[in-house]
Amino acid sequence: MTQPIAKLYVVPTPLDFGSAFQTPLHQVLPLANLQIIATLTHWLCENSKSLRAFLKRVDAIVPLCHPIQHLNIQQLPAQSESVNVTQSCDLLAPILAGHSMGLASEAGMPAIADPGATMVQLAHSQSIQVVPLVGPCSIILALSASGLYGQHFAFLGYLPKNSVDLHQKLEHLIQAIQRTGQSQIFIETPYRNVKLCTELLQIRHPEVYLSISQGLTLEAQRIQTRTLADWRRHNADLPNRSTPCIYILGKP
Repeated sequence: MTQPIAKLYVVPTPLDFGSAFQTPLHQVLPLANLQIIATLTHWLCENSKSLRAFLKRVDAIVPLCHPIQHLNIQQLPAQSESVNVTQSCDLLAPILAGHSMGLASEAGMPAIADPGATMVQLAHSQSIQVVPLVGPCSIILALSASGLYGQHFAFLGYLPKNSVDLHQKLEHLIQAIQRTGQSQIFIETPYRNVKLCTELLQIRHPEVYLSISQGLTLEAQRIQTRTLADWRRHNADLPNRSTPCIYILGKP
């Protein structure tokens, strides 16, 4: 009987990491995913503690093939992009030995605004088959629900913390929107939501739209898209210091 080819599975996880309430797993991940995840004995992850918590949730629906304490779980270095080739080959050694592996981040899709791209790139260089599983990606969910231009967009990660640099960056984003129509997507640490929103409301282009997606996939999720002028009138709806958000500046 032919031995199955070992693969690297890119495994999305729920977006409720760090939230007070969890979304039922079956609402965000297909059963077929859970069945694959339950078979994996080797893992690469952003955080081993959060991965074990995720696997416990999977086990409650589809029993794992081995107890969690018997799984081979390796945590990616803090700066995975700086991992050298030898270290990367060591991390992927189980695949080369015939064991499929899962790659997971703390929340959402690995390698998209999360660690893991280096491992995926190395897998390709080693002719290892990479299989992305279906699951939540907050950036795409936010854009699809925003009503803003989805044919041309950029994800910027975190904007500058310094107020002067942040103001300049936002002005550059507005220029890009006006010049190309490109939607500008960015994130912020929840405790800095108030500061970021204060800067956003000071932008001197009231006709530009701002979409804020709060707590995506959670029971209390809120997705609102308004012009900056309307946001100034409804600033009570701006996010607090504890809610994960995706921000998008753009136009329909």
